[in-house]
Amino acid sequence: MKQIDYFFSVLSPWTYFAGNRLEVMAERHGASIAYKPIDTFRVFRETGGVPLPERPLPRREYRAQELRRTSAKTGMPYHFEPTHWPTDPLPGALSIIAAAEGGGPAGVLAQALLAAVWTEQKDVADPTVIAEKCAALGLDHGALVADEAALKTTYEANTDEAIRRGVFGVPFYIVGDERFWGQDKLDDLEAHLARL
Repeated sequence: MKQIDYFFSVLSPWTYFAGNRLEVMAERHGASIAYKPIDTFRVFRETGGVPLPERPLPRREYRAQELRRTSAKTGMPYHFEPTHWPTDPLPGALSIIAAAEGGGPAGVLAQALLAAVWTEQKDVADPTVIAEKCAALGLDHGALVADEAALKTTYEANTDEAIRRGVFGVPFYIVGDERFWGQDKLDDLEAHLARL
């Protein structure tokens, strides 16, 4: 079976704008998805990325335009300056990792947490917010993240793997040796899956 290694963050607006397109195309092409939340702050540090507040003004202004255009193009609502951003991505990431390891709806949980940040203005570092999103999917948040130490180890391993495999931003999709950066490359990813 074809596998898509999916590196992402619950704080990324670009990951939010991907919506469920990855899941739809994976099903269409008989591909599996390995959900790999990563520490994008470490990825940026180790691959030459510049955190948003440190970017020159023209780059920040262009990003703002692109976000507005992408929101309009996708029809997905979006708050340009969400109340709880940036926040700690780790609690949400651990929940997604645990859901994936348990065969649960990791993709749907990731999308719910992304929407919580970018449309609902909720803090995804708050365990009650995560628990609410988990409960809506029939998941017990407390049980899900009971082995927090092991989940943190996986999170770090995901980040190590991302850096080793050439990931430098999110969302990032890898199939074999082919890499695709950004939600705007999903059509290219689908074309690649169709050729396999």
